[in-house]
Amino acid sequence: METAVRSHAMLCGCTCCMACGTTKVKAALEEEFRKNGIDEEVKLVISGSNVFCAKGPVMIVHPEEIFYEGLTVEDVPALVEEHFLKGRAYQKLTFKEQDKKIAIPSIHDIPFFKHQVFLVLKNKGLIDPERIEDYITMDGYKALSKALTLMKPEEIVKVVSDSGLRGRGGAGFPTGKKWELGLKIKSDVKYVVCNGDEGDPGAFMDRAVMEGDPQAVIEGMIICGVATESHKGYIYVRAEYPLAVKRLQIAIDQCYEAGLLGSNILGTGFDFDLEIYQGAGAFVCGEATALMRSIEGKRGMPRPKLWRSAVKGLWDKPTVLNNVETFANIPQIVLNGAGWYRSLGTEKSAGTKVFALTGAINNVGLVEVPMDTPLRKIIFDIGGGIINKRSKFKAVQLGGPSGGCIPEAYLDIPVTYEAIEKSGAIVGSGGMVVMDTSTCMVSTAKFFLEFTADESCGKCAPCRLGTKLMHDLLIDICEGRGKEGDIEMLEEMSETIISASLCGLGQSAPNPVLSTIRHFRHEYEAHIKDKWCSAGACRDLCTFYIDEKLCKGCGACQRACPSNAIEGEKKKPHKIMQESCVRCRTCVDTCKFGSIKILPASARSANEADLQFIAGMAAGSLAGVGK
Repeated sequence: METAVRSHAMLCGCTCCMACGTTKVKAALEEEFRKNGIDEEVKLVISGSNVFCAKGPVMIVHPEEIFYEGLTVEDVPALVEEHFLKGRAYQKLTFKEQDKKIAIPSIHDIPFFKHQVFLVLKNKGLIDPERIEDYITMDGYKALSKALTLMKPEEIVKVVSDSGLRGRGGAGFPTGKKWELGLKIKSDVKYVVCNGDEGDPGAFMDRAVMEGDPQAVIEGMIICGVATESHKGYIYVRAEYPLAVKRLQIAIDQCYEAGLLGSNILGTGFDFDLEIYQGAGAFVCGEATALMRSIEGKRGMPRPKLWRSAVKGLWDKPTVLNNVETFANIPQIVLNGAGWYRSLGTEKSAGTKVFALTGAINNVGLVEVPMDTPLRKIIFDIGGGIINKRSKFKAVQLGGPSGGCIPEAYLDIPVTYEAIEKSGAIVGSGGMVVMDTSTCMVSTAKFFLEFTADESCGKCAPCRLGTKLMHDLLIDICEGRGKEGDIEMLEEMSETIISASLCGLGQSAPNPVLSTIRHFRHEYEAHIKDKWCSAGACRDLCTFYIDEKLCKGCGACQRACPSNAIEGEKKKPHKIMQESCVRCRTCVDTCKFGSIKILPASARSANEADLQFIAGMAAGSLAGVGK
């Protein structure tokens, strides 16, 4: 008689957890299960992303729904004994709430999870992404069956339009309007294309969906084919996502075997073929026209948008292109109805949005929330606040290189397309990078300009030359060569690049600069006028000084200093030798008492008395800088 399975151990198999040791932990668990004779009672499954990326490798045990984080091979024997043999949670690996260090075993009680609403990520850590049977068990392909047997193409388009779903790839164009145009245009050949070329620094939403729930994306694309009378689809994925490519291909093969792709799907007479196209990693190929040229075998460069791709796209045929998250929403909208989806979010920004929450935050991971959720709730309730207790929140970068930085004053605005745009940023594809007071906003703008300048295809002069000139100017400001008029020059060049660039990359490239000038102009002015980087990030514009009144002589900074520039006896105030200091900021990050001050570069040659005076000035007349 076959032994009944009493527990399912869902071990996260996303790229993040794999990098942290999932494969080794899996082998150790299997060995321990065999050793204790429970290998037939406990089913160990490699699942898709559990979304709590900072805690990997992670595992959820069902039916108890106990969440374990930071698994190691060494912990496996004790974990198996405590949980699977004695029936109690192994508290060493359960989630500990910040500061309180209180064990929270159940996934439903962990703040990171309980404040979210999962639609796109509803199957997170619950299914084996390489088994179509698991997806079908979770209502998979019910929507496709409904669309093929009970709905006409016009009815599918209407449901998508009425739902208010907007493209989740960045621009936020109404999905229903795009599909309506795709259906309206008559052609012997039409295409459905999924944009999985996720290239924003800090963004990994689409990767997690493709790795963890590939069938949802495929089902959404087939439904789009039904709605627009298209019979061929492409999933464009960057080759740097090998695990996503592997699982998508497995999912596609399984769909062909099950009769869900190919000819006469579900016996309805509808045909749809799907294949993966791997991109070479160019950021500009995330732009629709460049992506389609790449699939055509040409160099991935944008072309003028004389018409929408739904009219003339891939090989000059009508093409409906949406991103991964957009397609993953479609099955649930078709199955549950437009009203169900509209019950979340706002009238103009319906449903949920997935964000990749990263940066100076305690809980790094994927976050899915209704579109009207305030930024403060995402960063502090879900994200757990700033990771460094001695630092404070400074800004959040939304929208990647095309987005902008939002300061603390805007934390209570809701995450909607309209509200975020008014703040000087964009929702974009969903990158959300949190920055604390150790971040220099001028240097941040420089980082994003360097990225877009490198990724420019070079086709149009405003982007090719303009981003390079702006980046050079920001380098000068960060290295102490800034001069009066540079801020105005940056603003003027930004306007030219935005208005004259060919595609969205150039048109949005200046956004990080404009948003940081708008909200942190004082930092630009301090860099130029006072030659001071209050964050201590620009080495040429700062001096580090130990305040004797606050220094406890613990020696932590002295031990951490890579250039041996700190002198002093134990339990007595220490001193930084300016001639040896490489201004790496390690001492500031190490000191627990806030005794190390960041002063302008001009203070390096000052004597002790003058340093104290300058420190007072920094706390007084220059107090606004960096706040």
